[in-house]
Amino acid sequence: MDYAELDAIVVSHMHADHFFDLVPLRYGLKYGAKPAERMALWLPPGGRATLEELRRVIGRDDDLDFFEAIFAIREYDPAEPLDIGGMRLRFCATRHYVDAFSIRADYDGRIFTYSADTAPSDAVAEHARGSALFLCETSLGLRTEKEPRGHMSASEAGEMASRAGAGQLVLTHYPAASTPEALVAAAKRAFSGPVACAVDGLELVI
Repeated sequence: MDYAELDAIVVSHMHADHFFDLVPLRYGLKYGAKPAERMALWLPPGGRATLEELRRVIGRDDDLDFFEAIFAIREYDPAEPLDIGGMRLRFCATRHYVDAFSIRADYDGRIFTYSADTAPSDAVAEHARGSALFLCETSLGLRTEKEPRGHMSASEAGEMASRAGAGQLVLTHYPAASTPEALVAAAKRAFSGPVACAVDGLELVI
């Protein structure tokens, strides 16, 4: 879709690979397509301060509204639901190296859950329960990791989807070193439903 048609952006956690693309988006919205209003940007608790640190590094000293001129910035409360465009979002803390939140979206009874970055988690599996679609991180690919943990393998993503009773699993945040076919095969060993890897342009109907 055209980036200018986005209704809102919700960031799961403030690691660079999850929010640095706000910078090119900011330039695109400022100098390219201009929405009628500032785009809603929801950050996790403490996210505004992190974004300000980035602004100080990449912006001019006098450009204090570097992000605020383009985005309507707010921080969500993970303990409370967030309503955006007819969707109700709910949050769940994950097992990661910084505070991160899985996001469950309910639109007219259709449920989609994004794991965010997390190690296997009972809380996140319960958060995703009954989801028609579970978008799950697979940062480890076919590998494993030792404690302290913050990510999952493809097989662990399959186990999480199975525990959640999800209708479909889509693997995301996966390493280029592993082929989508191998990742899907590993996830299918633990999950009996449909499995796919996220790719640019993929469209899924819930």
